[in-house]
Amino acid sequence: MKASIVIPTLNEAELLPRLLDRLAAQTFRDFEVIVADADSNDGTRELVRERGLILTDGGLPGVGRNRGAAIARGDWFFFFDADVLPPPDFLAKAIAEMEEEGIRLATCWFEPDSDHPLDALLFDLANLYVKLSLRTDPHAGGFAIFIERALFERIGGFDESLKLAEDHELVKRAATQAPLHFLHSTRIRVNVRRLVKDGRVNYAGKCLRVELHRLFHGEATEAVVDYQFGYDSEHQRGPQNPVLTRLRQGLADWNQDYTDTLERLSQEVRQTTGLQEEQLRKLRERFDALKEKVRSQLFR
Repeated sequence: MKASIVIPTLNEAELLPRLLDRLAAQTFRDFEVIVADADSNDGTRELVRERGLILTDGGLPGVGRNRGAAIARGDWFFFFDADVLPPPDFLAKAIAEMEEEGIRLATCWFEPDSDHPLDALLFDLANLYVKLSLRTDPHAGGFAIFIERALFERIGGFDESLKLAEDHELVKRAATQAPLHFLHSTRIRVNVRRLVKDGRVNYAGKCLRVELHRLFHGEATEAVVDYQFGYDSEHQRGPQNPVLTRLRQGLADWNQDYTDTLERLSQEVRQTTGLQEEQLRKLRERFDALKEKVRSQLFR
């Protein structure tokens, strides 16, 4: 079997069907779905059985993912959460890209299932952080980790002693064996219920606190912030804010300029064994212009 989809759950009877429908519609068919459930009482288990999918006992997210992986048969493990929405060609494109490029560990761009401009901004910032820190401090959310089975088994799976950020810790360990890649061929959508429940600014603050704890104190073996597995499925759409919308567009332009500049630099380096003074001057001008554009977009 080519791939195993592993989904940890706790009372996900409302949102899980949307993901399962998307998986049933995948154009790529050589995969299995394993749901590792943490003793749900809302009908999640019955739903999984009715769909004829594989059900196993779970626990906290890291525990559930390990339990699912332990019975998985696929060459690739795709770890999703119950609130993601992959497009119908997700598996086809992801597996093709990973095999063609020799990728053993990957994540992808994720978008909010919301039209609130602050959600879009927060997701864009998170994506850019992941993208820019691929080689220096690898991160990937547990809702979108794609890893070769052999690599997962070699590093021993998720660390079940961790209370938070077990997904980032797994990726960090795995990246010592194979670099983390950011897939270009596909992306997913993610429900924003966590942002709604905790409050958008408050949730961002929690993420920052966890990262600071990891940086200065090590991995989170204790509950650094109040973050509960399983939550309300209430969905909220906020009003459009023109300032945030403009900021988001500026961020998108910055990201595109950054990508274009690096591509031009890469081409010029390949075309010559040594950059001439004129070329260096032009490159400096480009980067200076890029920094000025970012500054003007963010602070005008």
